[in-house]
Amino acid sequence: MAIISMFYGIIVSMFYFDNKQHKTPHIHVKYQGEEVVFSIPDGKILNGTMKTNKRKLVEA
Repeated sequence: MAIISMFYGIIVSMFYFDNKQHKTPHIHVKYQGEEVVFSIPDGKILNGTMKTNKRKLVEA
């Protein structure tokens, strides 16, 4: 797992060979025990939940 960015306690990472569960390019975002998987092309949430204000920071 490669960490791409860290800001405001949010950790954005990417797994090199993680194509079995999610078929589209995506990133994993962690914040205080919550984890969300975002699709890279369109920013849709593929899996997980996160507080709205932190989700908006990631989407920006």
